[in-house]
Amino acid sequence: MEATIQMIFLLGYAYYDQMHRLPEHIREAAHCIMVCRTAVLGGHTQACPDGHYKRHWYNSCKHRMCPLCAFTQIERWLARQKARILNTDHFHVIFTIPSEFHELWRLNTKVMTQILFKTATETLFQLLEDEKYLGARPGIIASLHTWTKTQALHPHLHCLITGGGLLAGKWIKVSQSYLLPFQVVRNKFRGKFIAYIRKALRNGELVLPDGMRPQQLENLLNKLGRKKWNVHLKETYSHGNGVLIYLARYLRGGPISNKRIFSIKDGKVTFNYGREKVELMTLPICEFIGRYLQHVPIPNSIRVRSYGLYHHSHKEELTLCRQLFGQLPVEEPEFLDWQKICEKQGERHPECCPVCGKRLIVLGVIPGLKRSKDPGLPDWQDKTLLLAA
Repeated sequence: MEATIQMIFLLGYAYYDQMHRLPEHIREAAHCIMVCRTAVLGGHTQACPDGHYKRHWYNSCKHRMCPLCAFTQIERWLARQKARILNTDHFHVIFTIPSEFHELWRLNTKVMTQILFKTATETLFQLLEDEKYLGARPGIIASLHTWTKTQALHPHLHCLITGGGLLAGKWIKVSQSYLLPFQVVRNKFRGKFIAYIRKALRNGELVLPDGMRPQQLENLLNKLGRKKWNVHLKETYSHGNGVLIYLARYLRGGPISNKRIFSIKDGKVTFNYGREKVELMTLPICEFIGRYLQHVPIPNSIRVRSYGLYHHSHKEELTLCRQLFGQLPVEEPEFLDWQKICEKQGERHPECCPVCGKRLIVLGVIPGLKRSKDPGLPDWQDKTLLLAA
């Protein structure tokens, strides 16, 4: 049995769905993962003009949580970011909220996400625009990640920050080897985050966990105000491309890729959660699915946001900065279709005959199957077809 995210969902999602009351957007994500690149979505038939080769090519679901659809979208995002990033040092800062907020995050994902973005970026701008530290406005690209290596909930924000900023038409460079003093950043972030939680509570914007009263949340905030929060100021990068590539890996495709799935056996999934070395974890299929689905973004949510010089409203300032670094104005890169991306990776063109090398021609369209009334579950006939695809 092929060990993939899609196969895990095909084997276990039906039971998981029956045991849980899931929001519509989560059920839609599960459905897309199960039907991606199968006959359910339809496709087309291609063949060599000389009759050497013939194949069926099924359509992709294009859902942001589908690992099969991630690569193309990531490459397109990277091309757009690399076309506008400044040729200067960048810093990488990670803001993490304490685990005591995790249940509040689950119940108030939209509000908590806004607070995290707002708190982290305000902290950076207020400090960097202070003459004591830099006295200029930087560019920031912030990316929300919500998982650990084991897929547990772990909301944190990665920020790519220019190693300097613009002031009165001049570039002011960060003078020291570090961006900002660690304790100053940590304390300001902590204070701002707690203040915004209190404001949301006063405004009635928060749903509290079962059994928690407003005063209990206030007590928790007081306690967390005395803790040391996890803020990580990483080393400087001579250019931001390395961090961009790191961020891009987590933009789409869910918290884990297919290549990390080790096996599916006896109703359990074994996967690698190590980075430097192989470290295996085994979970029941339903628990694995639950961990995976808790990271599905709410509809229309933006997980990567640009601020300061990198915000779309500051095009003139960004153009000026690029001139100062000897760069041309930003130009929108050409659209990358999947064929161009394959060529860019040095792969043999996927639409060429493996025998003679001629480009394949389309013989006809394969119509998709009718969608089940239940958006989360394919019917049995569809599922049999999926498992055999």
